[in-house]
Amino acid sequence: MSAAGSVREQLATFWNKRYQDPEYAYGTEPNDFLVAQAASLPAGARILCLADGEGRNSVWLARQGHKVSTVDIAERGRDKALKLAREAGVTIEARVGDVTAFDPGSGCWDAIVSIFLHLPPEPRRALHERCAQALRPGGVFIYEAYAGGQLGRGTGGPREAALLPELEELLDDWPGCAIEQCFNGERMIREGALHQGIGVVNQIVARRNP
Repeated sequence: MSAAGSVREQLATFWNKRYQDPEYAYGTEPNDFLVAQAASLPAGARILCLADGEGRNSVWLARQGHKVSTVDIAERGRDKALKLAREAGVTIEARVGDVTAFDPGSGCWDAIVSIFLHLPPEPRRALHERCAQALRPGGVFIYEAYAGGQLGRGTGGPREAALLPELEELLDDWPGCAIEQCFNGERMIREGALHQGIGVVNQIVARRNP
């Protein structure tokens, strides 16, 4: 097995273990920042949710009438997302896959959502660049993740500095897009058992140029 394959297998094992309990690790309610941005999405938007885990964001978007697809490395997460969708009476397309190797296509999404997905710098930039090309003209990339100031706080997120970029490291990640909104700072986060308390986050809305 290649080094990359070994890393993918380790990540899949980690996340499948995290999602093995019947309870939802990050709850079943959508992310606050996503909810705040969703009002600007067109009706029936085609949306891709990256690494949506147990489906809290994708299912909520489907409940708003959008056509939602997800990709996540954990089979257990995919299964729980589909269960959550059935219980909500909606349909999502959920697949198992490594987002760092995923091809989102070209010019085919009204929105792409990345909520608390933490990647090393090179694969993060490569993924964001692919996603910029995958947006339709006028489409938006909605991003929130923990920032460097979160390290050591104990309220959620990775424990590796390389996975916690500063805002200025992110702003050039989406070529061909205009940054419509960006924020770095503290906010209260209450998402299941694992995101609880004041966290330091980056928030970005990037819109593909017409």
